[in-house]
Amino acid sequence: MAPLQQGDRPPGPRGHWLTGNTPAYEADRIGFIQRNHREYGDVFTFDDRTVFVIDPELTNDVLTRPGNAFLPELAPFDARPDLDRAAERAEAWMPARRAAWAGLDRQASAAFDGRTVEIFDAALDAAAGRETDVLAMMRRYAAATIADYCFGVDATGFPELLAEGVAATAPFETAKYGFAAWLPVRRNRRFFRAHRAFTDALLSVVRRRRAGTSSKAGTSTPDLLDVLLAARPAMPDRAVVSTLRPVLLGGHGVPAAALTSLVWELAGRPELVAALRAEAGGPAGSGDPPPAARLPLAEAVVNEALRLYPPAWLMTRTARTTTGLGPWTLRPGDEVLIGAYLIHRDPRWWQRPDEFDPGRWAAGRPAPGAAFLPFGAGPRVCIGTALTMRQLTLTVSRLAQRGSVESSNAAAIRLRFAGRLAPAGLLARFVDGKS
Repeated sequence: MAPLQQGDRPPGPRGHWLTGNTPAYEADRIGFIQRNHREYGDVFTFDDRTVFVIDPELTNDVLTRPGNAFLPELAPFDARPDLDRAAERAEAWMPARRAAWAGLDRQASAAFDGRTVEIFDAALDAAAGRETDVLAMMRRYAAATIADYCFGVDATGFPELLAEGVAATAPFETAKYGFAAWLPVRRNRRFFRAHRAFTDALLSVVRRRRAGTSSKAGTSTPDLLDVLLAARPAMPDRAVVSTLRPVLLGGHGVPAAALTSLVWELAGRPELVAALRAEAGGPAGSGDPPPAARLPLAEAVVNEALRLYPPAWLMTRTARTTTGLGPWTLRPGDEVLIGAYLIHRDPRWWQRPDEFDPGRWAAGRPAPGAAFLPFGAGPRVCIGTALTMRQLTLTVSRLAQRGSVESSNAAAIRLRFAGRLAPAGLLARFVDGKS
């Protein structure tokens, strides 16, 4: 690996004189990153405005630097974003985050265990006896779960809106070149239709709940929307919507991708499934209560899957002002692409980095330094981290309780490095062990 070099810009591949590095990257995204990581080191330039970073300490600096030196992912159509306006939006989001923490912390997440298991049991029952597209199944399950967590009895329709959002976004994840937002091409029209429908539905449920005319009227079980509406000072309707949107989107895409990777691993590890089942108290059937004990093995399995297969395998941050990145200088608008996938598999930070080994997390053993970042880091770490970890841990445990996992194509499956990282096309059959 090349040593660090002093200069205004990191070294990097020259690319084609007209199309740059885009064709090579799109042909094999992870292969392109790996090749250039070996040749140029932990930081390399992709184009005039984009830098890849695969160094834990520099990554941690970007994610945790105070203020708004680096902005989170910007709107997909912002070819020339207004960085000051983006910084104002990011700053305005912080009070909303604090208001939402009370509804997303460990205690609130654990209170939802019964519903998590109930919804997952229904997903397994629906897939019983047949081979199932795992990612599609987990997307439906995650959508139903996060919608129920946010809205309770008012969740009707939101899983379908989340599914349409995924479908409308998919073309942008693999597109080599973008189109301006004003161009009426099909994928732009579908994206904006889905965005408007989602926003309108969120505003409607917020206003109905605030007015006491929703289905929730007269019920006592609190949900995340209740927490946000009870916040003081009161949050305007659109602030509530802006808070709910990332929770719903993240609580849909990340768990679905992670659970698909977990099924991929468990399909070839019947002894691990048996150990998870024993930890949870033995076999369970549909409708049985969730396990009451702690689940350290299930949590270790989840952490190891998040290490090997981080759904957010590539994270983006944008420099707001001229700033430093190690020995280099970034200009306003420069993008930093953080390679969590390669950091999580680097032998400098991890022993046997490509091996699936939940034992490395035994007894709550911490990750090495800043080399584990499945949910980001710093003041803008994923707001749903506790909820997602609880859901993943409980779901993996319940899956083992319900029986075994068989897959006819697990050995032939490859990861898809676009959008949320997950095995592409995985099929599985969930065998009920209590029937």
